[in-house]
Amino acid sequence: MGSNNKVTDRPTIFFDGVCNLCNGAVNLIIKFDKKGNFRFAPLQSSFAHQNLSPDAFTKVDSIVLLKQGREFYKSDAVIEIFKDLSGGWPLIAGVKFFPKFIRDSVYDFIARHRYRFFGKKDQCLIPTPELNSKFIV
Repeated sequence: MGSNNKVTDRPTIFFDGVCNLCNGAVNLIIKFDKKGNFRFAPLQSSFAHQNLSPDAFTKVDSIVLLKQGREFYKSDAVIEIFKDLSGGWPLIAGVKFFPKFIRDSVYDFIARHRYRFFGKKDQCLIPTPELNSKFIV
């Protein structure tokens, strides 16, 4: 797989590697990331612990976007990610006009119940050989 200890120059999405919802979101992002902008790493990886601030592991429970040296959390991460996808997905960025506390409350509710609603895997997502270059561990 990719680098084990160095931040990539491309935006990196750190996700809960055992969460079915998160893995589904990663697959959706890969499908609509026509320019190949994003790289992915499980929050459980040593790469995540080496490249994210300690806050990344206390403020969120499922996704962090590291883009141009800046960490985005919760609904801000989702908005930033969807802005860079092809198709109609950038329209989701329009939810940024809702107050952050409302967006993050919805995000927190889904994140808090994601295992109950969507289930969980016993191990982190293992990418196919074709997608291997998009993942960092």
